[in-house]
Amino acid sequence: MNIGKPKRACTRASIDYTNQWKSIDWNIVKTVINKLQSRIAKAVSENRINLVKKLQYLLAKSYYAKLLAVKRVTSNKGKRTFGIDKKLWSTESLKYENALKLTNKGYKSKPLRRIYIDKDKGKKKRPLGIPTMYDRAMQALYLQTLDPVSETILDKRSFGFRLYRSTKDAYAYLFKCLGTKHSVEWVLEGDIKGCFDNISHEWIKRNILMDKRVLKQFIKAGYVLNNKLYKTKSGTPQGGIISPTLANLTLNRMSKMLQEKYWKNSVGTIDRQYNKLKVNIVIYADDFVVTARDKETLVEIKELISNFLQKRGLELSKEKTIITHIKEGFDFLGWNFRKFKDKLIIKPSNKSLRKVLKNIKNTIKKNLMQKQDILISRLNQIITGWCNYHKHACSKKIFQTLDKEIFESLWNWCKRRHPTKSKNWRKKKYFSEIKSRDWIFKTENKILKFATDFKIKRHVLIKFDANPYLNEYKDYYLKRNLLNSRLV
Repeated sequence: MNIGKPKRACTRASIDYTNQWKSIDWNIVKTVINKLQSRIAKAVSENRINLVKKLQYLLAKSYYAKLLAVKRVTSNKGKRTFGIDKKLWSTESLKYENALKLTNKGYKSKPLRRIYIDKDKGKKKRPLGIPTMYDRAMQALYLQTLDPVSETILDKRSFGFRLYRSTKDAYAYLFKCLGTKHSVEWVLEGDIKGCFDNISHEWIKRNILMDKRVLKQFIKAGYVLNNKLYKTKSGTPQGGIISPTLANLTLNRMSKMLQEKYWKNSVGTIDRQYNKLKVNIVIYADDFVVTARDKETLVEIKELISNFLQKRGLELSKEKTIITHIKEGFDFLGWNFRKFKDKLIIKPSNKSLRKVLKNIKNTIKKNLMQKQDILISRLNQIITGWCNYHKHACSKKIFQTLDKEIFESLWNWCKRRHPTKSKNWRKKKYFSEIKSRDWIFKTENKILKFATDFKIKRHVLIKFDANPYLNEYKDYYLKRNLLNSRLV
């Protein structure tokens, strides 16, 4: 098979669906879908499995669900990335036409286009499987039927790839577990080896509540590399829309397993008050952290988790799964957690700082001959993203370091552009003074952001029981979104 440049999907010249797509009222679409998803979540919470299957069937057949599935795959970052058929849905007419074509009747998934991206400073390569646009839309369609199920049954302390949950919630919960003077001092840092690539297909087919025939097509599609077809015997494709949810469901009940062993009272009921060893777990995708009062308990927990994963075709990474004392500190999700004299300090990790500095310096070097306005826009995008991620931690000193490094790189940029000019000339051309602040990198239209201008704000931890698909939590999420908007 030849994988070359993308091409537009063939369409009948006699029919143009542009106006139909443009006339769609997306608020109505989302309202109809949310009602069905809410019914699915309620049926799951009541353990009415047959009703869940009927509602999932109705949703997968829904005209509105098909429209929303196509909208998702044609408006995300991968909309310009093609599969093995080299087709992209780049016009409104193609989007509407292919939405009408989505069906599970005779559905057979095409093989994935295999590519590799850099991992760990380029020393390793991470495989990605790129589905065709049609297969992506089918995954997005069936994700709508599966997500209400997953949000209802997933561990409360799982935060990765879930609605309204984020790394910041994992951070806030860890602060709650480790932040007081009398908190536990031992931590198990867990990492699952090749999680997405090694999940047992048999376990997925037995335990995931969705159309089994369609699910089998998603996980058994195979992939093409160097014009050769390879079968997939395990795992879910990294790059598939539905893959993160399948991975979350595979790791589900890990928290419940620990609670049943360490949180039980004398009558066998799970109760946090009887958690004498202070065992808690935070899960984000294939990374997790377990806390406990002593090292011996974590050794036991490591063995329990290893057995739990083995049934799902997974195993712990020996190199990355370690037991650490909190005073030595550990990195998790881009932050460093460490206690100094009984005070927990959470700040951006050195690895995260090095990564953003490398990105900034490379951007400055690559834009040596660009206009100052363009360079400022590109740097502001990097600075804003990184600072918004870390502004809930103890980041003040790190932000100062970032500003200092950026200034030095920009000054070198100025000197390379004008090696024969004086310091005062360069300063006058590229830097300005505003009020009491000098050396501001700006033009008439653009001004470079300072990392230190981002205010440190504490993140409010999400309610664990709040299900975004149940109507009783609608007001909670509305208020939470308003709160989050004020914290930006």
